Amino acid sequence: MLAAYGSWSSPLTADTILASSIGLVAVVLDGDNIYWLEARPQEKGRNVLVRYAGGRTEDITPAPFNVRTRVHEYGGGAFVIDQGTIYFSNDADGRIYIQSPGQFPQPLTPSGPQRYADLVLDSQRRRIMAVCEKPALAGAE
Repeated sequence: MLAAYGSWSSPLTADTILASSIGLVAVVLDGDNIYWLEARPQEKGRNVLVRYAGGRTEDITPAPFNVRTRVHEYGGGAFVIDQGTIYFSNDADGRIYIQSPGQFPQPLTPSGPQRYADLVLDSQRRRIMAVCEKPALAGAE
């Protein structure tokens, strides 16, 4: 059966194609290890920090952690690494977490409405610097 250009239906949709693709962003070196974020559509878009070390690849941040920030609605700089210790912003609660090698992530910042991005580690002074976004109070000018 013939159809006019563009009027036929295709079994391939944008959702079908994107559902199986994994996005890779924010590649970082820490010693001999390579880290990156994988955006995983099959996990509802969760961003997982992955490490390549010693010839193998492994997920570092466990579910349900989602290494992402929405500061200023665009995000960026959601994690920083120093000698295997990871500091990251978790999308679900906006808090910064620390994850030492082989350990479960622990919160560094208090719970609340604030969000953090553009994390920078100052090892010498043992501190993390970040952009902190706090939502405006209703009725405040």
